[in-house]
Amino acid sequence: MEQALKGTDFSFPGQKKVYHGKVRDVYTLGNDQLVMVASDRISAFDHILPRAIPYKGQVLNQIASFFLKACSDILPTWVESSPDPHITIGLNCEPYKVEMVVRGYLSGHAWREYRDGKRLICGVSMPEGMKENDAFPEPILTPTTKAAEGHDEDISREEIIAQGIVDQAEYEQLEAYSRALFQRGTEIAAERGLILVDTKYEFGKREGEIHLIDEIHTPDSSRYFYKDTYQELQEKGEKQRQLSKEFVREWLIENGFQGLEGQSIPDMPDEFVSKVSDRYIELFEKITGTSFQKRDYEDIESQIEEAVLEHLKI
Repeated sequence: MEQALKGTDFSFPGQKKVYHGKVRDVYTLGNDQLVMVASDRISAFDHILPRAIPYKGQVLNQIASFFLKACSDILPTWVESSPDPHITIGLNCEPYKVEMVVRGYLSGHAWREYRDGKRLICGVSMPEGMKENDAFPEPILTPTTKAAEGHDEDISREEIIAQGIVDQAEYEQLEAYSRALFQRGTEIAAERGLILVDTKYEFGKREGEIHLIDEIHTPDSSRYFYKDTYQELQEKGEKQRQLSKEFVREWLIENGFQGLEGQSIPDMPDEFVSKVSDRYIELFEKITGTSFQKRDYEDIESQIEEAVLEHLKI
């Protein structure tokens, strides 16, 4: 297998702390900046899988950069620059402790809840008579709590406000931003022959102003269907062609893992790792309309460090 960036351990000038997330390594610098490194790690069911995926971090970082720029007229974003294929440097914002999940179609977690007989998700009613991957009459918002570790939990709008997690006025603004971002993402996807099925957004606050933070509309945070075959496959009750991380989850389920206690993560063979990498690259090319340029992995840590120092003018 080709080399992959499984993790980093830098010590940048003025560095205050570092947070190693499921996928990203986030360095907080003294001048109130963040250096976010998108590693090639992959997670599913809130577990980091043993094998890293070549070029995955580059794909995530560059798709996020594409969409953050395309949505910067809707609200301010945290981004200052992306001086290396795997990194973004930007403003340190205070994150809201909720993730805003927008669902245009009955898929993934929402479908599994529906299949099990539930018709209410995060306080939002789902119509009777739907089948997997049907479109909702209009997109629904199904927020989750932002867990530092373990599983994010579904939560309703009413609970968020009642518990004081976000005050009502700010939460209503987060909802409005989320709907506007989803509409923009839907329009861009449609231009490329894709359907934006569902996604999540994270927001932060800086100097009293809400900012869009983290990544958006990537295959880790979103699900896409192919537009040209959607209706035919739906009418036949067949599986949708999709570009997302869902097929990794499906492979894990088929191999006996859903993140439950006592289950062991199966080893991904080289062939499957290559397939995952190819799917990430395919989405990059499909959604951006440009050819993916594979980075050079030789001395990648040095490349990243040099790019950050150049940006900081050290």
